Amino acid sequence: MALVVILISAAFAEHQNKVVSDQAVRADVLTKVNLIRAKLEGNINGNLQLVRGLVAAVVTEPYMGQQRFASLASNLFGADSQLNNIAGAPDLVVSLMYPMEGNEQAMGLDYRKNERQRAAALRARDERKLVLAGPVELKQGGQGFIGRFPVFVPSAGNTERFWGIISAVVDVQRLYRASGMLDDDLGIDVALIGRDALGHRGGQFYGNEEISKSDPVTADVLLPSGSWQLAAIPKNGWPSTPSNAWLLRAIMATAGALVVFPFLVTGRLIGERQRNYAELRRLSRRLELALEASAIGVWEHDLATNELTWDERVNEIYGKPAGEHRGYTDWAGAIHPDDLAGANADFDRAVASGRPYLSEYRIVRPNGEVRHVRSKAILYRAANDTPKMIGAEWDVTADVLLNKDLVRAKQLSESKNAELESAKARIEHIALHDSLTGLPNRRYLDQVLEDYAANARRSGGHAALLHIDLDRFKHINDTLGHAAGDAMLVHASTVLRSKVGDEGFVARIGGDEFIVLCVVRDDTKQLALLANRVISQMREPVYYQGHRCRFGVSVGIAVDNGKDVEAKHLLVNADIALYRAKRRGRNRYEFFTDAMQSEIVDTKRIADEILGGLERNEFIPFYQPQFDAKTLEIVGVEALARWRHPVKGILAPDIFLRIAEELNVVSIIDQAILKQSLSDFEEWSAAKLHIPRVSVNVSARRLQDEELIKSLREQNIKKGTVSFELVESIFLDENDDLVTWNIEQIKELGIDIEIDDFGTGYASMVSLLKLQPRRLKIDRQLVTPIVKSPQRRQVVSSIIEIGKSLGIEVVAEGVETMQHARLLKGLGCDILQGYAFGHAFDSEGLKTFVRSRRLRTAS
Repeated sequence: MALVVILISAAFAEHQNKVVSDQAVRADVLTKVNLIRAKLEGNINGNLQLVRGLVAAVVTEPYMGQQRFASLASNLFGADSQLNNIAGAPDLVVSLMYPMEGNEQAMGLDYRKNERQRAAALRARDERKLVLAGPVELKQGGQGFIGRFPVFVPSAGNTERFWGIISAVVDVQRLYRASGMLDDDLGIDVALIGRDALGHRGGQFYGNEEISKSDPVTADVLLPSGSWQLAAIPKNGWPSTPSNAWLLRAIMATAGALVVFPFLVTGRLIGERQRNYAELRRLSRRLELALEASAIGVWEHDLATNELTWDERVNEIYGKPAGEHRGYTDWAGAIHPDDLAGANADFDRAVASGRPYLSEYRIVRPNGEVRHVRSKAILYRAANDTPKMIGAEWDVTADVLLNKDLVRAKQLSESKNAELESAKARIEHIALHDSLTGLPNRRYLDQVLEDYAANARRSGGHAALLHIDLDRFKHINDTLGHAAGDAMLVHASTVLRSKVGDEGFVARIGGDEFIVLCVVRDDTKQLALLANRVISQMREPVYYQGHRCRFGVSVGIAVDNGKDVEAKHLLVNADIALYRAKRRGRNRYEFFTDAMQSEIVDTKRIADEILGGLERNEFIPFYQPQFDAKTLEIVGVEALARWRHPVKGILAPDIFLRIAEELNVVSIIDQAILKQSLSDFEEWSAAKLHIPRVSVNVSARRLQDEELIKSLREQNIKKGTVSFELVESIFLDENDDLVTWNIEQIKELGIDIEIDDFGTGYASMVSLLKLQPRRLKIDRQLVTPIVKSPQRRQVVSSIIEIGKSLGIEVVAEGVETMQHARLLKGLGCDILQGYAFGHAFDSEGLKTFVRSRRLRTAS
């Protein structure tokens, strides 16, 4: 026996040393694994949490474009972020991206057609939750973990419409590096298991495959969607097991069995008996405490003798004194008269069927207090085969009263909920309808448009949209007031309702604009008929407070041809057609065509080129000389805006002026022409060309610039060397105080004022007297016909006489021939300008022209 003890002691000591060593190594590895796990969870969760804010923004702005998307997404990329890119895929096709550089190849990716990414994208949509996939080979190169967020946006009828997927790509190597997995100083080899966040069920995607076979330390990495398993071992493997380990373990096991087994058997038997006694006492005591704490009374009823035995707690419930003999009459006499029949019926039913007894009734205590009691019992037979019922009773008055309160509260809540639903319905109606006309508003239209178009396609037709704009509505508002305007809008809504009927959807989308949605088959003539009916009805006069009001409508029509990705393009196309209808004279309709789309594209291209041209200083002045009608000496030049296009060469204003006006950049072009003209004028003066002045065109918008006078003062313009040419209509608006003030300040700076295109507008003698221009220029439309038309010659003569009578010099433009020049000189015109004397030149060309003319004159 001593030898056994010695062997056990030796083996145990060696084994303990080995266990302590192994536990220390595993504890160290576990500490490092938990550090990496915490960093992985923090980094991946932090990156994806950032993207949730962008998802919320897309829900509120489902139609955002690339520029808005990039602006919001750029805020998510910081120094601590491992995000590679964020992509938006409306309808599961990637069309939004940040950053764009380096990720161009991902644009246009259709998740439904991509075998590697389709399953995760559809899973995110169907499960309506974030799905983390990866690592994934990216189409633009490299690997990433992709978190895909399904986006659902509000739709009609309190429903949600699937918008698409927001995908956030987390760079694999940056995530590993930031989480410490690439840190060699840790002294461990790690592996990641759980591709696509499937935990231990997923495949290993990082580390040596031998790690998972070497009894690694493991930890679960919890992700927003699923988990990974992190496994690690020391770099040099676990400490080796001694060669005689099996012998030591065998000795310890044998000796332990010899010594310990007899003691274990004896102790187990004694302990089992003591535990049974203790458990019985504990259960008995717990039952007593439970009955006392719950105030449950216990009773027994001998069905043969009708003897009833109550415990003290039943006496307390019934308000009876303790220690008295009880019988059936004591129980029945305490029950509320209205409940006695039901209680007896429950008791008799239980006795007859042999099933458990359950009843609830009211009792009346001796002091008159009414209490609610619940009783439950079962049947059994005593040793002498006597049938008995043993049961329990407890006071449920508080529960009954609480239940009544809850019922009342529920009824009140249901009433309140009904009121809230009604209020919600009213609020929703107000939010989706125009308060003036009662028609659906733009928000309502946006909600139903997509579904309307889809339903039309399913029924074999096409959705058609009519964009209707009231003509001359502003005039009614301005002359008769907004109340009259509101009456006209109500009238227009009534007309549209009556003409469309139940076959379409009518909405007011703002101001004096309305939308009609309807379904057509292959023939669009019915749309033309509907538009004509609306136009015809709207032309009829409307009487308001004795005033006869007239207005018309212009209509743009677009039909869903199935090519558009989204039905919202119908609005854009109908708006384009409406714009064309207004440009062609109003009170008419136009169908959207591909040609219109091409025109819009061309206009957009030219607009972009104009903006780029302004940045590159491509707008320059060309100068057309002006000559004294008597001496034919050069008395000035007019600066004409030209566009030095990098591809098309020099372009005249008729190519770009209309689009520049739409872009509101005409004043910027004017400013650039003025600045260059002043520079060229100084150069001419230095070269002694002796050009007295330069005339520059000024737009109405330029005259409304509050900074105009300040900028002119900074130019230090020499008095009498510059003239501003204003179109005739500018100075007719007597209500524009800023324009009037600016013109007066321009004069005080020594800049002459000229009236351009005189004779084509509505200038009056009073207007000329108020403005007091230095010169007025007769429009070429009046000058060109004077050779053949005595009537036009008389008109030009009258304008010249008006100018002379007011002390205003008269300039004639469009002087094409010398015959024009002789006639105008005879009529008393002061200055001539036209191709008969010279075309428009750039600055260098003008120098050459002036010098060659002087050489010819000298010779």
